[in-house]
Amino acid sequence: MVEKKYFFYVLLCADSTLYGGFTTDLTRRLAEHNDGIGAKYTRNRRPVQMIYHEEYTEKSAALKAEYAFKHQTRKSKEVFLRQHGVVLNLE
Repeated sequence: MVEKKYFFYVLLCADSTLYGGFTTDLTRRLAEHNDGIGAKYTRNRRPVQMIYHEEYTEKSAALKAEYAFKHQTRKSKEVFLRQHGVVLNLE
């Protein structure tokens, strides 16, 4: 039996804002965001690029990671990303 995978991901939007999301298919979801049919938040902030993702075997764990990220301050999100090896070059 193939185990289903769930992902928490972070996008860097064209306006340098960060967006956290949840999906079962990273490639499809990134394309949806860049096609303007993803989240309402990213629709006017395109193009977006995926800068981080984590894989989970349980849906609830991925959703909890998304929720926790979305409820952090911008500064805390940047710290989280740095701790996970993501360097933001926003200049």
